Amino acid sequence: MSVTPTTAGPKADADVDAERPRHIERKHTWARALKRDWRLYTFLILPIVFLLIFRYLPMAGNVIAFRRFKPGGSIFGEEWVGFYYFEMFIHNPQFWSVFWNTVILGALTLAICFPLPIVLALMLNELRSRRFKKIVQTISYLPHFMSVVIVVGIVFQLTAVNGTVNQVIGAFGVDPIPFMQLPEWFRTIYVSSEVWQTVGWGTILYLAALTTIDDQLYEAARIDGANRWKQTWHITLPGIRPTMMVLLILNIGSFMAVGFEKVLLLQNPLIYSTADVISTYLYRVGIQSAQFSYGTAIGLFEAIIGLVLVLSANFFSRRAVGASLW
Repeated sequence: MSVTPTTAGPKADADVDAERPRHIERKHTWARALKRDWRLYTFLILPIVFLLIFRYLPMAGNVIAFRRFKPGGSIFGEEWVGFYYFEMFIHNPQFWSVFWNTVILGALTLAICFPLPIVLALMLNELRSRRFKKIVQTISYLPHFMSVVIVVGIVFQLTAVNGTVNQVIGAFGVDPIPFMQLPEWFRTIYVSSEVWQTVGWGTILYLAALTTIDDQLYEAARIDGANRWKQTWHITLPGIRPTMMVLLILNIGSFMAVGFEKVLLLQNPLIYSTADVISTYLYRVGIQSAQFSYGTAIGLFEAIIGLVLVLSANFFSRRAVGASLW
């Protein structure tokens, strides 16, 4: 009489584990993690509630971009109009004027304000005096903590007809320039104020990334005869490249969201030709003129452009350098 051997033992258990559905395994893993660290997860409650109330629920209001909204009526509009408001701003020459103003201002801000924190962080990293380094960092950080109103006030004081800048150029025999009344000067003034206010603060993440680079790499480079420039090019920059790419993707995502507060405070009707951007145009049309559906359509159009830019930048960053947000 023959007996058929049974498949028992570790191998059989391994086969059973392999056949177990992955989603059940993940469920048990999350359940164990939640049971073990539930106190830590409670810290997520307030941020999640904040995102739901102030970020996700307002998205439902985008429906009035496709419906005719009347004050006092339904918050989701009274009548379905489809793409009427989108066609309305697409055929509006004024919209395209502010659209290109936004693109140009965003491109200038990205091209100038993004690389400067990297340069400043590399320069600070080369300083040997820790005391002097801290002094420079403190001075460069301070403008970030100033209110936009204070920054704009300083800009007005500097660029006034009898302000500091005109006093300096007047000493060389140059006539005073009404900077805030000439459209061609607005972009220079705005980007300059952004550089002064944001570059110092932007170095924090890069300085933190620089501390993660192994010092042995620099020692090996020095043994091979590499000077400081070659060490920076072949060790330092590749070491902070993931941080650079993540911040670049985030900056590209906010490419169209040019600072509303500062632009609104700096602009006046004399310089609308270069100073009027989508956000300020939306404020005048959507809020002051109560064209809520029209303003929502423009805002949704701007948001879609931002989403496409983020997805595209993330895709190319992941394919090119292997660093991305997700």
